[in-house]
Amino acid sequence: MKAVILYDSRTTNGSTEAIIDAIGLKLAENDVYVEKAKCKALADYGFIRDFDLVILGAPVYYFLVSSQLLGALIQGNLKQNLKRKKIAMFLTCGTPDYMAAVLYLPQLKIHLVRNKILVEQIFPSSVLTESDIIDSFVLDVLSEYHKTMKSRVVSARWTDEAQDWLESVPSFLQSKIKSAAEEYAEEMGYNEITCDVLDAAKDKFGG
Repeated sequence: MKAVILYDSRTTNGSTEAIIDAIGLKLAENDVYVEKAKCKALADYGFIRDFDLVILGAPVYYFLVSSQLLGALIQGNLKQNLKRKKIAMFLTCGTPDYMAAVLYLPQLKIHLVRNKILVEQIFPSSVLTESDIIDSFVLDVLSEYHKTMKSRVVSARWTDEAQDWLESVPSFLQSKIKSAAEEYAEEMGYNEITCDVLDAAKDKFGG
């Protein structure tokens, strides 16, 4: 499993980055390959297609989620590259959870209505002194991710032509392509996986 943490912060080596590092360490302890990337509104986010899980995180400044992450969703190509990705998110702020859930999380969620959001979390300013909160967040994310994967029931039938094509690709790619194609077919409501469906789903398994 590969995860990337996309985050925004106005300071270098500040509390947000410390939280990111703590999350990354906990993921790595659970055998997850992890990378982190600081958001820039107009950066190219095509690289996230290589990851199974995307974690979005940012602080709140003056009642708004930090601008580079929002800008990447609104002005950049982040939203496009998040299609069909499983997502977890967190915000750091001093506002009580119930207020933050109403005021701040929707600023991100409105751009992610077609994504599977596994876990959403508000971290208090004291989170770095309470490591169990971060540990619990990571374990919840992993639990929901694995639950989603196990609950997926494949109902689409592979045609002979599509099966022949799958068997023609290198064996080390077959499992990834098969899983991606079946997930795409389920998502689109197809009851049969044909070569045309495989062609339409190629973005999901990287072309």
